[in-house]
Amino acid sequence: MSMRFTNKVILVTGATSGMGRAAAERVAAEGAKVVLAARGKDAGEAFAAELNADGREAIFVPTDVTVGHEVEQLVRQAVDHYGRLDGAFNNVGAATAYGPVTEVSHDAWAAELALNLNSVFFGLKYQIPALQASGGGAIVNNASNVGVTGAAGMAAYSAAKHGVVGLTRSAALDVAAAGVRINALITGGVDTPLLRGAMGPNPEQALRAAGAMHPVGRIGRPEEIAAFAAFLLSEESKFVTGAALAIDGGLTAA
Repeated sequence: MSMRFTNKVILVTGATSGMGRAAAERVAAEGAKVVLAARGKDAGEAFAAELNADGREAIFVPTDVTVGHEVEQLVRQAVDHYGRLDGAFNNVGAATAYGPVTEVSHDAWAAELALNLNSVFFGLKYQIPALQASGGGAIVNNASNVGVTGAAGMAAYSAAKHGVVGLTRSAALDVAAAGVRINALITGGVDTPLLRGAMGPNPEQALRAAGAMHPVGRIGRPEEIAAFAAFLLSEESKFVTGAALAIDGGLTAA
């Protein structure tokens, strides 16, 4: 495996599970010093210890990314500990408000946008200055296929993820000349603990049905998303910014 992130510091939110964990493992394997962020303190500390025991470098900062001052503190701790920040994967997100838009409560709507959109805004707000101070870098925001399409019964989630795509493009234009690149992932179904937990009493059957909706005949694996995120965080993608890139088994094309 190449060592594209030697002496680079990469921040990953939602780092203890699924796509976030896979991305953290991938960039750490390629030499990155990784700043892990998540709400679960025990899981975060255990993951950091696991990476360090394997000869990697990682710290864990417990963070609720829906709270602006906690994200500000997260970035400050990353820079204080490692002296710089070179990249970030804003990965936190989940669908929590289901049903027709007329039945979504005000509180559920606000919570959905806080988790899926405000979190990315806070990340960009504090990560961009840190990257500029380090001479540039890259940010990847995890959107969704419903960030470019609609989904019945998921209006709040779809609105938030459309917002992530628009925010990504606008922020990328703000800082393109400053050496900071920002892109979004348009992911399809990915086999994560979060998805399995939402699949009801027979997750294997539900996952097979979800896979059949994808032209390639299956859903994705976290490691596949991590590999693409690592490419976008690396210097190999230095001509790519402001893009919303599908990694979805052909789902949005169909």
